[in-house]
Amino acid sequence: MDSSSSVGLDSNKDVTEAIQKVAAAYDCKIVEGVLSHQLKQFVIDGNKVVLSVPSPETRVEDAEFEENEVYAVDIVTSTGDGKPRLLDEKQTTIYKRAVDKSYHLKMKASRFIFSEISQKFPIMPFSARALEEKRARLGLVECVNHDLLQPYPVLHEKPGDYVAHIKFTVLLMPNGSDRITSHSLQELQPTKTTDDPEIKAWLALGTKTKKKGGGKKKKGKKGDKPEESAEAEPMDATTNGASQE
Repeated sequence: MDSSSSVGLDSNKDVTEAIQKVAAAYDCKIVEGVLSHQLKQFVIDGNKVVLSVPSPETRVEDAEFEENEVYAVDIVTSTGDGKPRLLDEKQTTIYKRAVDKSYHLKMKASRFIFSEISQKFPIMPFSARALEEKRARLGLVECVNHDLLQPYPVLHEKPGDYVAHIKFTVLLMPNGSDRITSHSLQELQPTKTTDDPEIKAWLALGTKTKKKGGGKKKKGKKGDKPEESAEAEPMDATTNGASQE
């Protein structure tokens, strides 16, 4: 995803195809059902969506990227078949209110919990542990059954399969992609390499990362080391492809 369009990743379809191609080069599968969304104020699942895996069950409208847009990039890859399964609904503890749905709840416990959710968590996802415990378990079921809440279930791959998950927020700026959130990544040595020039070009892109703090730069004292650039170093395709965004 690059606002300069220097490598032809101009649309959500282009990014989906690129994700698939890179994963295949490293003998991995992209996990189905994981979406990357455009972000707006108070909206974490905007209209522009990037599919990780195209499928007949999950379709999105074609969309072109534009400067000054913001996206939450969410990618999960697996050494298995990429089709994790729900084993136990009771493991689900994260939910988000579906603001476009309405229903007259029958149970008193459900109405109480939904009112609490509407007051405390009207937009963003929340943990069931943050609710009044005694009524939560009973009331959440009716809310979910009538689509008032969107559950974030815990899914499982087969035993022995390895799963890697990366998620970050990126700004599409006029001078390139600017990654503003993420975490430290493990440096791993893959068993596969690729000589595909297109994949090498993607992996060499890197992203800029925002520095902490702000304001005017302080003058360095004598003997101080020069400040390191915030721009990510280009990555060689023979190193860990999964650890670079």
